[in-house]
Amino acid sequence: MSSLTAKAASALFRQPPDRWIETQPGTAVACRKIGTGPDVLFVHGWPASGATYRGLLPHLVDHVTCHLIDLPGAGTSRFDEKSDLSITGHAAAVRTVMDELELDDVAVVGHDSGGMFARFALAGDERVRAWGLVDTEQPPKPHWRFAAFLKIKYVPKFESVLAWAVNQQRLRRNEFVLGSCFQDSSLLDGEFEEFFLRPLAQDQHRQMGAGMFARNFDMALFGELAGLHAKIEVPVHLVWGDDDPFFPLDRTKTMMAGFGGPVDLTVIEGGRLFHHEEFPDQVAAALLPILTGN
Repeated sequence: MSSLTAKAASALFRQPPDRWIETQPGTAVACRKIGTGPDVLFVHGWPASGATYRGLLPHLVDHVTCHLIDLPGAGTSRFDEKSDLSITGHAAAVRTVMDELELDDVAVVGHDSGGMFARFALAGDERVRAWGLVDTEQPPKPHWRFAAFLKIKYVPKFESVLAWAVNQQRLRRNEFVLGSCFQDSSLLDGEFEEFFLRPLAQDQHRQMGAGMFARNFDMALFGELAGLHAKIEVPVHLVWGDDDPFFPLDRTKTMMAGFGGPVDLTVIEGGRLFHHEEFPDQVAAALLPILTGN
């Protein structure tokens, strides 16, 4: 039995973080630490926060020390209209966190765009002993579903439109809104709504951050991922949903050959983009060997 319950893991993200790390003037990453054992840094995607890993924590904390961050624009981070919320800006923030936390022997887990930020930040970094990548960007360019979803950024004041849409229970379950994130669309309610959707409607500052990030998301950077993969010579474990429409499994199988070191793949049957929230026990079991080095 885990020393951490699922309820306690979720409660961790309703409390202030352990510390903030300034990454730019007026901008700071929120950091939380829990567990015991080898260090693991978890990097989240957009528009989520470190809370997206809450379901994994009960399966991990007795084996590894988990460092969970809220990047600028998300969760309990600090930012303003001058903050750099681009891919490269987030990558710089991840590097600063690594430096300030003095993580010199760490595994990195990245989900969705968090996997992209982490690769731009740390590919080839000697401090990283292993990688766990969960449904994240693939070279050489975005899949059409991903590109189509981000086209909303061209709509005037799209962040307010997005905030309204994702907070309409029926509408958010549409396949072309958020319905393709889970097999069980009811998981868009409850804690997912609490941590990621409701704040977009209730907190104008968070809404601004979501808009700033999407407008600064440079899809041309997908083309640089292959070069980053070649620099990663330590073990990589990919954990992928077999039904992810944004980052299709067949493209993941193709990109495996591009890594500079050993790479393995675990496929989660029925998994979509957020399968680490839907099937956390399976995802944790797949990641633990590479995170602990066993």
